[in-house]
Amino acid sequence: MVTRGTSVGGAAGRRGGTLGCLVSLLFFVTAVYYGFHIGEVYWRYYEVLEAMKSEARLARGLTDREIRTRLAWKADSISPGLAPEFSVRRRARPGRITIETAYSERVVLPFFTHTFDLRPRAEEPL
Repeated sequence: MVTRGTSVGGAAGRRGGTLGCLVSLLFFVTAVYYGFHIGEVYWRYYEVLEAMKSEARLARGLTDREIRTRLAWKADSISPGLAPEFSVRRRARPGRITIETAYSERVVLPFFTHTFDLRPRAEEPL
């Protein structure tokens, strides 16, 4: 026997499903938005770290001043205004070079403000 009328849950059940879908979509979009802006900080960190590692590998043919200058240019190209001081130390025994820096980036988002303190460090044999 076939009956007509509302099914179990009816129109109210469908609206609840739509609302649940919209809430899930809102959470997803919010996570992507926050993740994108926070991810940018770490992306720049890894770019600076890779530049430091590259300079450490090339250190045998460069002076400390040249390394600092090249890293300052790279940091400025990654993020204008990002001007960390780079520390370059060479040790004779064992022959190693260490390049370090420390800087902060502040992320301001709705309902979230955080300062990330970053300390990239690269070390290579000479």
